[in-house]
This record gives sequence, structure tokens and C-alpha cells, in this order.
Amino acid sequence: MIPPPDASQLSHTPQTLHLGDSLVARARGVIDIEIEALEEVKRHLGQGFVKAIHLLEQCQGRVIVTGMGKSGLIGKKIAATLSSTGTPAYFLHPAEGIHGDSGVMMQQDMVIAISNSGETPEILGILPIIKRFGLLLIAMTGKPESTLGKRSEVVLDISVKQEACSLGLAPTASTTATLAMGDALAVVLLERKGFTEEDFASFHPAGALGKKLLLTVEDLLHTGEDLPIVPVDTPFMDALMEMTSKKLGMAIVVNDTGRVQGILTDGDVRRALQQCENPKEIILADVMTANPKTVDAEELAVTAMRLMETHKITVLLANTPDGKPYGVLHLHDLLKNGIN
Repeated sequence: MIPPPDASQLSHTPQTLHLGDSLVARARGVIDIEIEALEEVKRHLGQGFVKAIHLLEQCQGRVIVTGMGKSGLIGKKIAATLSSTGTPAYFLHPAEGIHGDSGVMMQQDMVIAISNSGETPEILGILPIIKRFGLLLIAMTGKPESTLGKRSEVVLDISVKQEACSLGLAPTASTTATLAMGDALAVVLLERKGFTEEDFASFHPAGALGKKLLLTVEDLLHTGEDLPIVPVDTPFMDALMEMTSKKLGMAIVVNDTGRVQGILTDGDVRRALQQCENPKEIILADVMTANPKTVDAEELAVTAMRLMETHKITVLLANTPDGKPYGVLHLHDLLKNGIN
């Protein structure tokens, strides 16, 4: 077996440099063709697009997107984008659709069918089913006068002058144009519906934006038995043992009514030990941090992070309305959950 070439050892001869230039030039030519295709599909926008938006706004069910081959792959992305921006959508493979999967369609749904030629057999095969269900049909096609175009309520013209493929066969510029048309539909619908960051986050709870807008302090708090709580008259070494056992890098110091009086942090411990040779002589109230920073449990986690950054601290307390300890939020928990 011949090993693959090591890129670091390729010679930079005039011949290889010339070949490299020609490869880059060809790649730029491909991208130029695709840019031209996008300009072309932009020119096609008109009343058909407006009608499509109005129909999609009025849809009481889901948008069923269907397409075969490369058009199907683009259709899956369009359906996903619609769904994540407030327009419920589902991708239906047309070949599966004519073998039973068309049962996913319901009376109030709409269909977006994608076919550059407008004559894809599998797409034409499900048109009678769509008609029998009484569903409105939007066509994305490069041939508005095709069978698909003629049987649709609305035609979105995705025709391009040429594919980027030198053979003119592989869907390239046409799929780019289709994807752009789908994005245009999704974004315009998003804006028409007043879709907000909070709405987007609710559909992406595990993503960075979802965590930023949805995750609260309450979700990350250490509470109950996890809390290191010591009375203010606790011997320093006993407080240090409680602090160590709960592994939060701090202990909550409370008065005789159970209200928070301060916290003992790692920094407090180091400073106390540096200043006093005998730990048994250290008075907890003298070395603790009084009036520690607090945060409401209902507050967003990202707000807590900003508070920690402002005051250069690593823990925040969440107290009950009467000043008793409810929970502890640690910087490590924020970072572990992607809040930064």
C-alpha cells in the first residue's frame, strides 16, 4: 500500500505552485457560480414569495417538506430551520411517502415540495395524496412550468443558469439557491411572528443561548445537606473541618437565630493561618467575610456569573426571605454548565 503524501514534505517547485494556483482559481470559480446563483434566486423573489409567506402564516398544522436526493437533504435542513424558528415542520421522504409514510400528513398541514426539474417521479407520486388530503402545496422548482409547478398553489423559482459542477450534472448551485430560499422563508416568518431570543432558547435548551436565557440560579444551587453551615461561636478548626467535608471551598456562618452572618472562604483561612501561629486561638467571627454577596434563586445563572466577575468572587449565597441560608452557587457549577 502506498502511504499518503506528507503535506509538509511536498516540494514547492514552480510546477506545484502553479498547480496550487490553478486549484484555488477553480475553487473561486465554483464559488463565483454559486454567488451568481444566489443573485439569480434573489431576482426571482416577488409576489409568489409574498403569497407563500401569507399561506405559511395561516397554516394551523405543520409544514411538511419533501424532496428527493440532494433536494431532500436541503429539505431536511429547511424543515429543521423552520421548526427551530417557530414554524413546526417535518421532513417527509417522498419515496417513503408513497409507501405509507404519507400518513404523517394531517388535514391542517401544508406541503413544500422541492424538485429542481419539477418532474421527480417520487415527488409526482405523492401529489395525488397531497390533493386527497386537501393540503396546500408550495413548489420550490427551477422549472415553474413543470408538472410540479402547475399543480402547486405557489411556485418559488429556484432556477439557476448553471451548476458549479463542470459536467453540469451534480446539484451544486441549484441546491445553494434552494437552501437560501428556505432560509429566506424561515427568517421572514420568524420576524412576522415576533419570534424572540427567549422563544429560540426554549427550542434549544441545551445550546449556549438556551442556557444563557433559561438556566437559573435555582437549577445550579447546592442546598440542604450539601450546605456547610456553622454557628458563629464554632471553634475555628471545627469550622474548617465542616468546610472541608462539604467540598464547596467555604462555610456559611450563622448567628443564634440561624440567619447568615458571614462566610468562611479559602482565602479567609489562609490569611488567618498566616497571621496566627496557633489555630486554636483564631476566633471565627474575626476572620470570616461579613455581609457576603447574595443572589436570588430565581435569577438567571448568567446574571450570577456577571456578579461574580464584577466582585471577583467564586461563590454566591441564595438566602430565604428571612435571611437564612437556602443555597450556595459556585463558579465551577456555572462553568461546568457552559455559562461564561
